[in-house]
Amino acid sequence: MEFEEIEPDSWNRENDFANIHVHMADGRHYGINVWTFNALETSIALDLGGKSNSNGLYVIPPDLFVRELTKECIYETISDLLKKGDLEKVLNPSVLSLKVNGI
Repeated sequence: MEFEEIEPDSWNRENDFANIHVHMADGRHYGINVWTFNALETSIALDLGGKSNSNGLYVIPPDLFVRELTKECIYETISDLLKKGDLEKVLNPSVLSLKVNGI
């Protein structure tokens, strides 16, 4: 998880975003863009204030929203999603599965 590897003490666990990598036992790998719920509100405010995205008309979403950027929250979230199916099917279409030997 990016927030554990890069300047671990500089992340706001309740209002930030990060990239995570999920490595499955069967060789599939996922790169997932994760935002906290509060990061969405911050993004909207920045777009409105900075006149971005047609003056805040839209926000391009991440692959996944979570309550907080913690290992526990993300593990629980990914575990629950995997019970529902493959991540590329239960998350938005930008999440792709890549096989180690067959990218």
